[in-house]
Amino acid sequence: MEDQLGALGLVLNCVTLWNTFYVDKALSALREAGCLFAEEDVARLSPFGRRHINVIGTYTFALPDLGPAGMRELRNPDEPEWDDD
Repeated sequence: MEDQLGALGLVLNCVTLWNTFYVDKALSALREAGCLFAEEDVARLSPFGRRHINVIGTYTFALPDLGPAGMRELRNPDEPEWDDD
């Protein structure tokens, strides 16, 4: 049981790091685009979102091609396939 809790903690830490990294990237892109937002609002953002994490499926550990930047591209919320739930 303790091993499972340790693994869960590791997964939670990985998800939090991933989300923090990409939230920061999204905020930087918004700032560069000239969007204004209050720092108090930024302080309320949470890195604990997990809807995009596959917890019941098949996993692959092959590294994706992330291009020269080494990061995946941010999604465009104006595209029709954008899921806003």
